Amino acid sequence: MKNRKYRKIKIHKEGYAILFSLLSVLLASNIIVYIESPTRAIFVLNLLISVATFSFFLYFFRNPSRQADIDDPNLVIAPADGRIVVTEPTELYEYFDGKRMIQVSIFMSVFSVHANWYPINGMVRYSRHHSGRHVAAYLPKSSHENEHSSVVIQSENNHLIMVRQIAGALARRIITYAAPNHACHLNEHLGFIKFGSRVDIFLPEESEIFVQIGDQTRGNETIIARLPD
Repeated sequence: MKNRKYRKIKIHKEGYAILFSLLSVLLASNIIVYIESPTRAIFVLNLLISVATFSFFLYFFRNPSRQADIDDPNLVIAPADGRIVVTEPTELYEYFDGKRMIQVSIFMSVFSVHANWYPINGMVRYSRHHSGRHVAAYLPKSSHENEHSSVVIQSENNHLIMVRQIAGALARRIITYAAPNHACHLNEHLGFIKFGSRVDIFLPEESEIFVQIGDQTRGNETIIARLPD
């Protein structure tokens, strides 16, 4: 008989507390309904809703194992799952004082993996969280007005890029692990955004962009750009 390899479902650490609390509430509600409900049908319906709810949250906090293996330090890997909604030149004032850069934005739906990865190897030079609104993440103004966290990374070839985690209409918490003057690497998590959200990447203007609006990305797998030599 041939050996078979089974993939275990991995859950991101940011989901542990929420999943445990949700499971406790659902178990308690089903026990109460089982004792108090006049008919078995009500209990079965409540049980099915509970299973569906817990399954969705379990799926949302999934943490797939992905390994990027590239030789070119100028290649930029997508930091998130989602859909490309912006690829355009812009003037970036935070940290860069109005420097012209290329903005690439990835919109993450509630069905996307919400872990965020470092897009390049290098050194974190800046990390700051900003409070703000919670309008729909696919809107252009969300990049500036929504709650967001900005991380500047210096690549191995001394290019500076920014990754901006942006909260969406549902998201109320952005987790950022990046800390200034700490090394960062591909295959490591930069952070996590809970529920619908967006990630912007700001690259040097001379960068070669490999994606266009509407393209789907997979975090830590899709190559989205190449920094200038």
